[in-house]
Amino acid sequence: MLHDIFIPLDGLNGAKDGYKAVAKIVDWPEEAKNPIGEITHVLGKQGDNNAEMNAILADYGFPLAFPDSVEKEAEAIEEKISAEEISKRKDFRNVLTFTIDPADAKDFDDAISFRKLANGNTEVGVHIADVSYYVEKGSALDKEAFERGTSVYLVDRVIPMLPERLSNGLCSLRPNEDKLCYSAVFELDDEANVIEQWFGRTIIHSDTRFSYEDAQEILENKTGKHSEELLKLNALAYKLRDRKFKHGAISFESVEIKFRLDEQGKPTGVYVKERKDAHKLIEDFMLLANKKVAEFIAKKGKGKQKLTFVYRAHDSPKEDALLSFSQFASKFGYKIDMSSGRETARSLNYLMADVEGKKEQNVLTQLAIRSMAKAIYTTKKHSHYGLAFDYYTHFTSPIRRYPDVMVHRLLDLYLAGGKSVNEEEYEKLSMHASQMEKKAADAERASVKYKQAEFLQNNIGEEFNGIISGLTEWGMYVEIIENKCEGMIRLRDLNDDFYVLDEKNYCIIGQRRKKKYQLGDEVKIMVKKVDLSKRQIDFTLVR
Repeated sequence: MLHDIFIPLDGLNGAKDGYKAVAKIVDWPEEAKNPIGEITHVLGKQGDNNAEMNAILADYGFPLAFPDSVEKEAEAIEEKISAEEISKRKDFRNVLTFTIDPADAKDFDDAISFRKLANGNTEVGVHIADVSYYVEKGSALDKEAFERGTSVYLVDRVIPMLPERLSNGLCSLRPNEDKLCYSAVFELDDEANVIEQWFGRTIIHSDTRFSYEDAQEILENKTGKHSEELLKLNALAYKLRDRKFKHGAISFESVEIKFRLDEQGKPTGVYVKERKDAHKLIEDFMLLANKKVAEFIAKKGKGKQKLTFVYRAHDSPKEDALLSFSQFASKFGYKIDMSSGRETARSLNYLMADVEGKKEQNVLTQLAIRSMAKAIYTTKKHSHYGLAFDYYTHFTSPIRRYPDVMVHRLLDLYLAGGKSVNEEEYEKLSMHASQMEKKAADAERASVKYKQAEFLQNNIGEEFNGIISGLTEWGMYVEIIENKCEGMIRLRDLNDDFYVLDEKNYCIIGQRRKKKYQLGDEVKIMVKKVDLSKRQIDFTLVR
């Protein structure tokens, strides 16, 4: 917005000088230079953690609160599960069931049940919160969840897609409570082949809530609560994972940054989140459920009328993008075999395994991800290149993703023999879901950038070793090795030569001396300036 908005005193809504706020334009008279507006939301004092996080949400168009009508609708939902409802469902309350989630999680939208069968096989149930039972299609709750599309995970908070009464209460699969679920139940042999499968509505009773750390400790020490079952599930997950990679799935282990925050939300430290077997175990069974639900619907519609469904599709990468990535990776001594899709995937996996823990890991992983197509929600295609699945959907997180709610409703309709829904209408809904997912990812990134800037605010003048992580016509981005904070060295500040970008070769080159700075190079930088309001960090090059 290039013009200041003029706010009359009676439209200030309590906002003060130096505060961040959201304004709306109410009038712009023809002869006036500036539009006239009013303040709709006071976000708080500039620099205050809450104000800054809310400003990011407002920036990306996410609402800061639920409308009263939506909260009222959520509060009015009956908590008690009727005997009649239970009688319509498969009862898993006497089957060992548990959840594995982050230690600080509030919403548990998936649980795993485990049963040893008489024939020696294992029955694994993937139980997902039955959000579509509580959220009626077309209700105020449903419209709000659709508009939001997804929960948003900022550095220090979650902005849920559903009001807390549902996300942390009714739908959350908390331990020692009866909960309604939509489930995918598999009979697996010892090689993790699916012998039988069943989809439908269930009631469960989770016995235990594990954190990832608890479950990991049991897996490593091979002892503890439900250790036998966890170890068996882990062995099956390994088989599922191996098969996925043999079929050409790509293992992108990008580095996830977490901040230690004090009571005021100020960052006191940065650490890298580790993904261990406990995380992967849950992920592999969720992937299995997502894949099998998609496969079931796609094959059910074969031969007859195609059944419209919401898939999670991922295109193969464009050849030129892959070629330039391959040329760049070769500068570090990595070779990508592009003779076939499967060979490409295989050599990318070797590279990802090879690069783990090395200083160039983040640069190469990010570039590899950028050379890939983006995954989207769509009714038109059902294959997923990155996972090497012919059929894939999102079924396992309806508390925090609206497409999963649509998937539950459609699965329910088709299991009951219902007619196919309108493809055009569902394609539009899918496009909206993809757009909101992108906005949420951008907001999450902005919150990380803000915390990085805040973290380095007290380090002006300090020197760090970094890796060149990005290049533009006006500067190069450098990621500090020690704390993963990223800032920019502006080309105009490099006064030993006139530098220009060589996009094709991922480098900038000095025009006179031909000195070259390449993506992935290690450099020493000094923190020059931090602009919190713009979430920007400026570095100068030391050497």
